[in-house]
Amino acid sequence: MVLDWAAPWFAPVAEAGRAVQAARAAGLSLPEALNAAAPGPLRAVPQAELPEGVAYEAFIGETGRVPTRENLHDGFNGLIWHRFPLAKRRLNRLQAEAIAAQGVGAVRGPLRDAITLFDENAALLQAPPALWDALRARDWQRLFVSERALWSGARLVLFGHALLEKLAQPYKSITAHVFTEAVPGALGTDLAAWDGWLAERLRPEALACKPFTPLPVLGVPGWWPPNESADFYADAQVFRAPRRA
Repeated sequence: MVLDWAAPWFAPVAEAGRAVQAARAAGLSLPEALNAAAPGPLRAVPQAELPEGVAYEAFIGETGRVPTRENLHDGFNGLIWHRFPLAKRRLNRLQAEAIAAQGVGAVRGPLRDAITLFDENAALLQAPPALWDALRARDWQRLFVSERALWSGARLVLFGHALLEKLAQPYKSITAHVFTEAVPGALGTDLAAWDGWLAERLRPEALACKPFTPLPVLGVPGWWPPNESADFYADAQVFRAPRRA
């Protein structure tokens, strides 16, 4: 698949993504390409190195190796390890500790569910208070139409690797789970600083409460040409009103 690395949703991983793509074109496997072109704190290894019956997260925690399949999903996972190494290690440690304490059962439980959701589908938002108010209220018209100009001072960064995989072939209803702690404006655009800030906030007691709010990402101004029309946001199947208590 040819990826549009110039798409705004890929911006945080685009440079590394292009390098990995070039390494693969030169004949390297995906784990080799990640280690060479976008190294994270741990080493990517072929999926076959994961022993049968051993939990993926526990294996990573014990060995410092990340089993990696030859697919887009695991490719984006490797790119996020490269971009957010501290936060990824924190999430993996929390998963491994929960597995060690509870075992691998048919039901993950609220903490492991939340960790998985964060890892696969989370996004981080740095934005003015008015946008946060509208997002938390799921007031899509205010968020995307009446307060549209405020997005010039906002930044949405996608963390979930499954979310990035979906956006390889974008469609209107793709929805992120935005972490409900606002990224401080003082961090600016330095994603290494974002990583350190995030790692400190990934606490079990906070994650177990599922601190997320949904955001249809292709509604973000400047991200997708169709949303230049206000009618784009009239689709109630995508831009849903909040559930009544």
